[in-house]
Amino acid sequence: MTGWIASFPATRASAEMLTGEPPELAVVEPAPVIVASEEDEAADRWRIDAYFEDKPPRSALVAIGRLLGVGAAKMPSAKPLPPQDWVTMSQAGLEPVRAGRFHVHTASDAPDDRPGIVNFCIDAGQAFGTGHHDTTAGCLAAIDALHRGGRRFRNIADIGTGTGLLAFAALHLWPRAHAIASDIDPVSVRVTAENAAVNGVALGGNSGELALVVADGTRAALIEARAPYDLVIANILAGPLIALAPALAAITAEGGTLILAGLLDRQRDAVVAAYRRAGFRLDDGNPDAEWPVLRMTMRARHGWRRPMRASGSAGQPPGDFGSW
Repeated sequence: MTGWIASFPATRASAEMLTGEPPELAVVEPAPVIVASEEDEAADRWRIDAYFEDKPPRSALVAIGRLLGVGAAKMPSAKPLPPQDWVTMSQAGLEPVRAGRFHVHTASDAPDDRPGIVNFCIDAGQAFGTGHHDTTAGCLAAIDALHRGGRRFRNIADIGTGTGLLAFAALHLWPRAHAIASDIDPVSVRVTAENAAVNGVALGGNSGELALVVADGTRAALIEARAPYDLVIANILAGPLIALAPALAAITAEGGTLILAGLLDRQRDAVVAAYRRAGFRLDDGNPDAEWPVLRMTMRARHGWRRPMRASGSAGQPPGDFGSW
């Protein structure tokens, strides 16, 4: 099919901000596929390619340009692409990722057929979680390390699932577990269902199956009914993670494991403090990583504890956060 592309200059900071799907991006119609590429690390020069199915209005380009700090004089024009699969083209720069035993690739790449490798095919699209960002790869490695360390989980929740990748990985490692994946964005939940079919993940509410639900944080009847969970994964962003601390504490079993990601190293202390107040102990803070993955344990609840507000909401509108 014929598509359109507009390329914008960017820095690393502005590229990460835009691919983090800021609220301002919600006004851009039609919604583009955003791909960030590093051109010169020393000069901090990046490029944002925005792929559109149809010719975008000028207002869409201006909105993206403003987010990137591009002035009117440097505002690009959209150019038509030749008739071909432009979504596949947008993924051409996404190299397969190896994290622990997991190999994550798009449909344009071949799976890794070496013994012991677990392949997941996750295409870029309208939802986060392709596996090509450090936070998602770090979560995969953390999940794999738990399994290699002999940990066993029976009830798993992936809050802010994006494309479903982390839930798929957890269910592969603990195939008898009950698992649920949620996202505030209905598109993400639909994409997760599609990815489950591609990767042979069974959907449903039984052992070994993945239940899906649209939910703002933990605020859903099905999430609450299946609690407490002995493994909770939340790869979101620092602000929503802090807001969700009481809610995630409320659904985590005593001694249960919590994996948090989506935060920068400079945000680690604030996130850790919020979860310590909620009753968690930090087991691994990943101190040297730019995008740390936190592994925490819910402490035993002895005696009276000062009540905390746990609305279950991350306090963010749909599309403002999600797994990378």
